[in-house]
Amino acid sequence: QAPLVESGGGLVQPGGSLRLSCLASGSTSNSYHLGWFRQRPGKDREFVAVLSRTSHTYYGDSVKGRFSISRGDVKNTVYLQMNTLLPEDTAVYYCAAGRAVLSSIRDPNMYTSWGQGTQVTVSS
Repeated sequence: QAPLVESGGGLVQPGGSLRLSCLASGSTSNSYHLGWFRQRPGKDREFVAVLSRTSHTYYGDSVKGRFSISRGDVKNTVYLQMNTLLPEDTAVYYCAAGRAVLSSIRDPNMYTSWGQGTQVTVSS
C-alpha cells in the first residue's frame, strides 16, 4: 500500500501546542480511515484519533477535548492539532491507514499501512 509520511513533531513546553501532518496517497486518503496512534517507551501502541472514510472523527479518552483531527486543504493531508499538551503526551506519533469496521477502528492491528513516526516531546 501507499506510504504515509508524517511531519511536525518536536519539543514543546507543557500547555503548548503542536500540529502534526500526514501526507497520504490519493487512493489511500479516499478509501481508508486515516488515524493517529502513539507509542511511549515500554508501552503498547495507543489509539489517539481517526478520521473515518465517511469523515467521522473518533478520539482516545486521554486526548478528547485537547486534540483535533482534520483533513487539510491540501489534498491527501490529514492533521492532528494538539493543544494543552502534557508531559504524558510525549511519544512517537504514527499516522496509519486502514479499512477496519467501526467497532475496531481504535485497534492498531486493524491498520495496514503506517508512517515512519514523528517524535513529540513535552517538557519544560
